[in-house]
Amino acid sequence: MANQTRIAIVDDEQDMRQSISQWLALSGFATETYPSAEEALKKITPEFPGVVISDIRMPGMDGMQFLKKLMSADSSLPVIMITGHGDVPMAVEAMQLGAYDFMEKPFNPDRLTDLARRAAQARKLTLDNRALRRELSDGTVLMRKLIGTSPAMERLREDILDLGQADTHVLIDGETGTGKTLVAHALHAVGPRAGKTFAMTSCAALGEDELGAKLFGPVTEGGLPLVEEARGGTLVLEDIEALPLALQARLLTFINDQGTPAETRIVAIHNGSDPEKTLEDSLRPDLFFRLAAMKLVLPPLRNRGEDVLTLFTHFAESFGEEYGATPPQLSAQEAAQLLQAPWPGNVRQLINLGERAVLQQRRGTGSISSLLMSDTQEQGETVQVTTEGKPLKEYVEAFERMLIDNTMRRHRGSIASVMEELSLPRRTLNEKMAKYGLSRSNYL
Repeated sequence: MANQTRIAIVDDEQDMRQSISQWLALSGFATETYPSAEEALKKITPEFPGVVISDIRMPGMDGMQFLKKLMSADSSLPVIMITGHGDVPMAVEAMQLGAYDFMEKPFNPDRLTDLARRAAQARKLTLDNRALRRELSDGTVLMRKLIGTSPAMERLREDILDLGQADTHVLIDGETGTGKTLVAHALHAVGPRAGKTFAMTSCAALGEDELGAKLFGPVTEGGLPLVEEARGGTLVLEDIEALPLALQARLLTFINDQGTPAETRIVAIHNGSDPEKTLEDSLRPDLFFRLAAMKLVLPPLRNRGEDVLTLFTHFAESFGEEYGATPPQLSAQEAAQLLQAPWPGNVRQLINLGERAVLQQRRGTGSISSLLMSDTQEQGETVQVTTEGKPLKEYVEAFERMLIDNTMRRHRGSIASVMEELSLPRRTLNEKMAKYGLSRSNYL
């Protein structure tokens, strides 16, 4: 099926229910029919992953009452109303109450399909946004996104949990693509401000006047300035090095006026793309020392060892599911190249590489080596490996761990299947799993 979005069809006339259902099913939708609004309400929850099509005139609870019930439960649920010729004024009223659209009988089936498809896309976007908001407010989920077992990542996760509970302002520093925005969300989500507002803006995205108005006001019909919107919660200022001097003074005044402990936490993110200029060069000293009361420096990917292989496997599998393709299996040579690469774009660059690798695999062309070489050429790099060489033993062990981990995951912890695929006796496999900290229980 081209599209398996659910469509709930509510009409007291059986022939109408069946004809709409058959037509939409042929168009690729998963349909479900209900003879009354009362029956439909038993099944349609606020998280209903689809669209509702309802007649207006029905015995018992009519379409208008039904619509009001649906809108009170979830005002963003797309509801398409079906009207008779004399019901157009009611349909207009339904639109005012929140209906997505209406169709007048007799209607063009193709238009109904088009309307259902557009409504389904709107519904998917709504549910995706809700899921994202839930994810960004769930500290456990966010901490799981900080993937890696390197000492640097273990330390980072511990620091986030510690600083999340503190009331002080935090400065997040690190190279581009290391995940600074994700860490800012995690800091908010694991602390006592998790249920409060999380507001964020980039100091480099707007001119001084626009940024000043967005941060400090005045209050307009468009809403509160960010310092008021985030009061009691967290205000994240990305590209803090770009904050104009006049606004630095206003921000310092806001911080000082809050007292101690701070009512609103400021999380400043420094995107230091200019190695010749530090953040202390960009900010007035009194503001710098207030913002940098606590500091998190995110590790560059090239210093995270075999996390590179773990992350590549994770991203490749995710994109494989998204594109319906088999993720590429790294060779020993490719694994060594990933471990040696300088990764100027860090995790963001690795995500892009994982996606392109999956697309290449689907086409049956190209290699990881060619993708890395392409990245190097685009970024004007003359060095294709890190300047610090590593012993061959480290590359071999990293590849071996990745291979066992991937095979265990693919066979869902079946020791016998892993032994057969890797041609390893049980004792050797057990020894290697113990050596690399791999437990069968993690794959069941």
